[in-house]
Amino acid sequence: MIPPVVPVSRRAPAYAARPHRLWSGVERALDTLRDPALLVARLYVAYVFFASGLQSLRDWSGTVWLYENEFRVPLLPPHLAAVAGTAGEVLLPPLLALGLFGRFAALGLFVVNGVALLSYYYALQAPAILFHVIWGILALAAALWGPGRWAFDHWLMAKSRSHTD
Repeated sequence: MIPPVVPVSRRAPAYAARPHRLWSGVERALDTLRDPALLVARLYVAYVFFASGLQSLRDWSGTVWLYENEFRVPLLPPHLAAVAGTAGEVLLPPLLALGLFGRFAALGLFVVNGVALLSYYYALQAPAILFHVIWGILALAAALWGPGRWAFDHWLMAKSRSHTD
């Protein structure tokens, strides 16, 4: 004889509901922190690269000397590499900080950082390499997930949606 089928309750046992509620609260808190964290990451990366770009402009002859003698940028002559690198460090950070064309700026700084790291990797000490890795990860995060809701891009998208409705 086959035993009768006992219906399984669709409700989770009481002991399982509490961790689920707790974890849901943690997820809500993390979601709340996403936009401020993206803003802090954008501002940090923008500051680092903008300060470097300003230093390059302040001592342009030294910058060109570095590109001619220390940095090995593939496919570009040293003077053009100096102009391109400095332009990226000066023009992209304000865009990233404001979150205006944020993904473009973040991706551009990711490339500038990567080229810089590869160009003088052997001249860098381990801590300097680690900083470049951190900056690259933060720039890539902003490129992958966008600059967040605390950005001009978000405001412009919301404004354009309201005009099309």
